[in-house]
Amino acid sequence: MSNEVSLGPSGSTSISRTAVYTGSFDPVTLGHLSVIERSCLLFDRLVVAVGVNIEKVSMFTLAERVNLLRRVTSHLPNVEISTFDGLAVDYVRGLGARIMVRGIRPLTDIAGEFTMMMANRQLDPDIETVFLMADESYVHVSSSLIKQIAPLADESKLSRFVPAAIIPDILRKLSPERH
Repeated sequence: MSNEVSLGPSGSTSISRTAVYTGSFDPVTLGHLSVIERSCLLFDRLVVAVGVNIEKVSMFTLAERVNLLRRVTSHLPNVEISTFDGLAVDYVRGLGARIMVRGIRPLTDIAGEFTMMMANRQLDPDIETVFLMADESYVHVSSSLIKQIAPLADESKLSRFVPAAIIPDILRKLSPERH
């Protein structure tokens, strides 16, 4: 159960909190990583759940995205990477969690995220959504942007948008003969 009550050293009670950050993460960006790292400070356990967005053409397979996320979050002991299909709210409920984390980039994201939050609230009123604003240096970064610029960018340019550890994977995916 994600909201376990335990006695702390002074005998006081504390509540263990699990949050779930869902997305396609195709590929994971520095903006995603920023939200993950900041969420780790707020919650005892963060499950980063990779889903399939049927409206997008994927660069990486589901298994590859999980692998990339595990590599770039290996320094975060309270992060778990998993996959899900179907409704995110059902997945969150199935974990016994009550908190969904969503990253907001430009203010235009708020309308869509608010609509999704309200739909999720109708589906399960016990699940709360926590919004984290993107760090100002990543407000313009999206996986779609990476897919547009990656074929033309070198490692130095890509490192401004994605974790350095996954740049070879992106370059290999786009042009196998480059690596």
